[in-house]
Amino acid sequence: MLDYDYPLFRPPAEANNIIIQVTHGCSYNNCSFCSMYKSKSYEVRGFKEVQKDIDTLASLYPSASKVFLADGDALALQTDDLLSILKYLQAKFQKLKRVSLYASTQNLQAKSKEELELLVSNKLTLIYYGIESGSERVLKKITKGIGQSEIIDSLNLASFAGMKVSATMILGIGGKSYSKEHIEETAQIINKTRVNYLSTLQLGLQEDAKENFYKHFPDFEALDDREIIQEQKYFLELLEPTNKIIFRSNHASNALHLAGNLPRDKDRLIEEVSSSLQSGESSFVSHFLRGF
Repeated sequence: MLDYDYPLFRPPAEANNIIIQVTHGCSYNNCSFCSMYKSKSYEVRGFKEVQKDIDTLASLYPSASKVFLADGDALALQTDDLLSILKYLQAKFQKLKRVSLYASTQNLQAKSKEELELLVSNKLTLIYYGIESGSERVLKKITKGIGQSEIIDSLNLASFAGMKVSATMILGIGGKSYSKEHIEETAQIINKTRVNYLSTLQLGLQEDAKENFYKHFPDFEALDDREIIQEQKYFLELLEPTNKIIFRSNHASNALHLAGNLPRDKDRLIEEVSSSLQSGESSFVSHFLRGF
């Protein structure tokens, strides 16, 4: 098998798909809440190394139809380099249907609509995008490096180019002081874009991220599970998507698991959250079963 450069992360939906590391680490790597790639420096792998990995996996899994390009934001690659990889994947995996990767606002904005359309035509049709929050103040405190309007513009750029977007937001990341604006402004992003998949995660800080997080967010006060679920309810109430969204809140970090399609299942989802709040902690996922 391959000699991956660890740690290696991928979205839950990519668990059974081919993973090719085309970069190591994250080109931004400054989000204060995130410790995913702090142990490695960002670098672009050579095309011959990537080709070798593709050859190995194609020989082992010739019928594979889906490929995920790691690490943190492979979209940081130059478009020509990405196209070379995509074309090689198509040549080696005859049944290839979809290529996906993590994407950031910065990397989307560095490419034109025409470049993104060219990538889509070569099967890069799904991006995973961490919104985290729509609040300008929260985005600044978590050192995301972007604002709400940039998030909206980049998501729309991807959608208009034909890419499907799987977006995540983090419940509780605004703390007690900014909870209301965090939820309201994040809902505005969803209502002003056309994401295809939406997941809510629950804030979980790893030990190696806490010092940096509180350095930039000294007034942060964590929400308890009940307050988190109240955020979830408020968020659902505010969502008015203009397209169908597959919604999930079943990440291992969540105190309450939900699944449905928006806007069709909005009322049902809100009712499920309301019932959980009425039932109390007995309806929450036990802490020992959670992770991030």
